[in-house]
Parts: sequence; structure tokens; C-alpha cells
Amino acid sequence: MVRVAAAQTPEFVDDLDAAFAYLLEVTEQARGASLLCFPEGFLQGYLTDAERARGAALDLAGSRFARLLAALPEDGPMLVVGLIEAEGEDLYNTAAVLHRRALVGRYRKRHLLGRERCFRPGEGAATFEVDGLRFGINICFDTNFAEAAAEVAQQGASLLLCPANNMLPRPAAIEWRDKHNAVRGERCRETGLWLLSADVTGERDGLVGWGPTAVLGPDGVVVAQLPLDAPGLLVFDVPLA
Repeated sequence: MVRVAAAQTPEFVDDLDAAFAYLLEVTEQARGASLLCFPEGFLQGYLTDAERARGAALDLAGSRFARLLAALPEDGPMLVVGLIEAEGEDLYNTAAVLHRRALVGRYRKRHLLGRERCFRPGEGAATFEVDGLRFGINICFDTNFAEAAAEVAQQGASLLLCPANNMLPRPAAIEWRDKHNAVRGERCRETGLWLLSADVTGERDGLVGWGPTAVLGPDGVVVAQLPLDAPGLLVFDVPLA
């Protein structure tokens, strides 16, 4: 078994300092876990206006990101953190994989919604390993595409992480409240992967976030889930393949 965790968090919008402070708190709470996943766009917020996104974006080879890495605990879990990445003139909706104060790798969202036109789509799937557990990443809308999960499974992974940000207008939040896990369950049944999702919760400006932050088994059945309306930390022991 490998202990994994997912954070269901408040939404931090263009407040990197507050988001990072929250990340450190949750990372401390997750001690004992090998892997900890945060939501999509967690560090800066789910910003899709090009000007705001560019102003908040982080260059993962830059000094500001290096300072964040240096402030992480040396012996905490491997982290998967949603953020807005800048590389030259391009912006990406990225999940950065961090461990022992180093950038292990990244996954860039490949399937973008119409409102995400400020981002460039990523290319290719990648998998990572911690304590014998191989995992890959699909960011939110990626899980609507069977090939995205299939490529992770083909690389020998047994777990699919899904950082998501479903802060939606209330009617859409109600409509999709039970659909997210249904879609993700299809990917599990197709691939035999476990799935761990991390999402935001709360309300702002007529929008509501209800997650879900959950664990689904290879049969697509939800085996653990946090309540929809409050921040929390979901911890689960995933069997090694």
C-alpha cells in the first residue's frame, strides 16, 4: 500500500502568498503520505483572462519559483500542484510535480475549454513514481477524453491524479455535481486505474465549488470522498499494482 492524499481547498485568486501558506499547512497535515495532490490552478487561481493569467504566471526555471521550492519541507510528500506556467511567450495550465525541494516534472493540460484560449495545450502524457507507485496526471477536462487516461495506463501507471477546479455558476454546479465522478469512473473502468481527484470548494460572485475530491477504484466506484462544502484532506491507501 502507498498512502496518498488530496486537498480540497478554498479558492485563492491571484494571491500567491496566501495559497502557498495554505499549501505548507496542508503539506504538514499530510505527513505520512507519499503523495499529495492540490487542485487545478491552485497557486494563482483559475485565471483565463490573458492579461491576468500572464501577470500571475510563474516561470518554473525562474527565481521566484526557486524561492517557493526552497521554502518547502525537505522530507514531506511528493506534491502535485496546479499552477499557471509561463515559458517564453506561452502560458500553460500546468500541474507541477515537486519533491524534496526540486521540480521533478510537469504535466500541461492537453484538452482546453473554449474559455482557456490564453493557454497553449500541452503535448504528451508523462508518468512519475514515488515509493513504488507509478502515477500520471489528467487535469480536469482532460478526463473527458479516453485516450488521455489510456496513455497514462500504457506507461505502466496504476493511479491517475485529477487536479480540478469546478468553481461554476450555481445551475452548472448543480447539474454537474454527480457527473464528475461518473465521467472519471468511465476512465477507471477502461484502464484499470485508480483515480484521485482534488478540487476547490466555496462560493464567490455567483459561483460555487463542490468538488468532488474523491478516490475511485479500478471498477469506477467511489471508495472515499470528502463532503462537498468544506475544505479538507482526503487520505487513502492505494494498493501497489
